[in-house]
Amino acid sequence: MNKLLLASFLLVPILLSTTPDAYAVVGSFFLTGHDPDFHATLGSNAPGAQNIINSAVTFTTDPNFNTFKAGGVDKFLFVESNIQVPGGHTIGKNGIVAAGFVEGVDFEHHDASTLDAELNMLGTKYNMIFVASDFGGILTQAELDILIARSGDIISFLNSGGGLVALAESNNGAGLTPDGGQFGFLPFVVSSTAFDQTEVGNTVTPFGASLGLTNADVNGNASHNIFVDTFGLEIVDEDDENPPNILSLAGRGVVDDGGVKPEPPVVVGGEFLPIETTSLLLTSAQTFSWMIPVVLSVVGIGLFVVSRKS
Repeated sequence: MNKLLLASFLLVPILLSTTPDAYAVVGSFFLTGHDPDFHATLGSNAPGAQNIINSAVTFTTDPNFNTFKAGGVDKFLFVESNIQVPGGHTIGKNGIVAAGFVEGVDFEHHDASTLDAELNMLGTKYNMIFVASDFGGILTQAELDILIARSGDIISFLNSGGGLVALAESNNGAGLTPDGGQFGFLPFVVSSTAFDQTEVGNTVTPFGASLGLTNADVNGNASHNIFVDTFGLEIVDEDDENPPNILSLAGRGVVDDGGVKPEPPVVVGGEFLPIETTSLLLTSAQTFSWMIPVVLSVVGIGLFVVSRKS
């Protein structure tokens, strides 16, 4: 037998067993100008606000993409102050609970007094960071400043497969973030604009619909900031201005200096597949991929033995 052919049979299993996964680990993001932490308990459309919260958490903690959730880390870190609630605001944590999440089981709540220490446990204790709104929730400058100071650690966590949800930041209402830096823990979000609106005529994009959201969910309450760019993410919903303003963004990708570099689409049979379909195919492939090196090793050894006998 040709020695080169025989060597290839012996070498292929080794390459298959040592080649890194072709699909890079990416973070999952959901950013919105809505404040569903407020409206999940107050306002005219509590079910819609609750569905925004649930859709955001489901997307950012999907174990097919969130490596920490897949590894058994089940809690997320909810960031909000414990100050006396100003008029026009409410405790955003109550909205998280109204959406069906149990404090101590599904999430832990930390304010500025403990937040810095808890950020050291991203990936070991927490699979996702959930940042409350500064109106009508009660995120304050103290929590925001800590998040900004730890931006590098947050980005590393996201690029390792963690998740992030951040609700409206505008300094509206009682002005709880007067020094600015809204969404500053994500340096690629170079600008967001305070823009209080009654939610009328908002529309969910096809991408937003794929997250489980409907037009009914994003209307009937209020929103408090818009985004002036996509930063590499997908638009979830827009208002009815001409041209429309971006109300929410979401997506998966790796953060670099220029923003979020989206996960590249996967081509199967010459056709681009959406993330949902791709994840199913990859899961099925991974289930059997460990067998390939074993089978090829057996074939290679068999051929080697036959060659030796010849």
